[in-house]
Amino acid sequence: MMADLECEAVSKNFGNLLAVDRVSFEVPAGSFFSILGPSGCGKTTLMRMIAGFEEPAEGDIRIKGRSVIGTPANKRNVKMVFQHLALFPMMNVAQNIAYGLQCRGASKVEVDRRVGEVLERIGLPDVGHKQIDQLSGGQKQRIAIARCMVLDPDVLLLDEPLGALDLKLRERMKIELKLLQHQFNTTFVYITHDQSEALVMSDRVAVMNAGRFEQVGTPEELYHTPASSFVAGFVGDTNRWSARVTTANDGNVSAVGTTGATFFGRSSAAAALAPGVAVTVFVRPESIAALRRTGASTTAVEGRNRMEGIVDGRLFNGANSRVLVRIAGDQLIEVDTPQSDTSASLAPGEAVELTWSREQTMCFRTPE
Repeated sequence: MMADLECEAVSKNFGNLLAVDRVSFEVPAGSFFSILGPSGCGKTTLMRMIAGFEEPAEGDIRIKGRSVIGTPANKRNVKMVFQHLALFPMMNVAQNIAYGLQCRGASKVEVDRRVGEVLERIGLPDVGHKQIDQLSGGQKQRIAIARCMVLDPDVLLLDEPLGALDLKLRERMKIELKLLQHQFNTTFVYITHDQSEALVMSDRVAVMNAGRFEQVGTPEELYHTPASSFVAGFVGDTNRWSARVTTANDGNVSAVGTTGATFFGRSSAAAALAPGVAVTVFVRPESIAALRRTGASTTAVEGRNRMEGIVDGRLFNGANSRVLVRIAGDQLIEVDTPQSDTSASLAPGEAVELTWSREQTMCFRTPE
């Protein structure tokens, strides 16, 4: 399948600051691609280069296979939805959507037809006459997207468009945005610092850090098989420990933590870990089982991780509970359990044993 968008070794610097560092990726036609990263990582600069508001210092950007380097923003078939939407308050909904078509010289008959069609497709067929301040936050989001989609862009860029919404509306709009993308079958490129937005909506996600892509993959790949300690720590909730490798063989790692605990984990073969190397150990909260300790400590089993601790608290979250367990070294470990599980009823002060497998333990070399 031909890519709607391709970036090849794209870089951008502002004086001595290298904002984007030789980034390469491609987005297949009709897919939802997100760029996820913390503030200041370069994602907005990258999007502005795709839109034509900034020119790269080097590299190439192609839309539908054709380079757009040197092509001004208004000549690229790329549209952008900003966080604050930039709807015209002096125009009603239909006039907002029609504006781009009128600038292109479309006839009134064509404008009315296409505005009506796009309002139908976003599920708001009867709001054309309304003023912008009469709309809810979610309706404004859809009108901002409709104003772009009526122009049939090859790529729609969305710059943190849900950031100004309240939590409940933001959760609903995640689903609506994904449905709208399917409805229009247009390539969406979405930037965000919110991992839940990226994981819920995207076909593929690029995790960006310090101007580079750390990993590009499906949400499942990023969550279950992160390629770096940054991705492991940034995508999803995780517990982490500092340790030093004692043995490493064929991806299997044993390490001793700073509190003396032994960890059995896995690492990428490319990591080339060796005895003595400092590593960070990551374990997801849902990977850990918390069991009441009613007698003598269980004998440790090779390859099975085990710790003891005291329940510090329990957080209710609908179908699940998060149990907070304090272990040696005064570290607080988070454990997710379904409400149907007996561990969901653990109370503060109870002694527990925590166990999890080698396969659920990710080890990455600690950056020097």
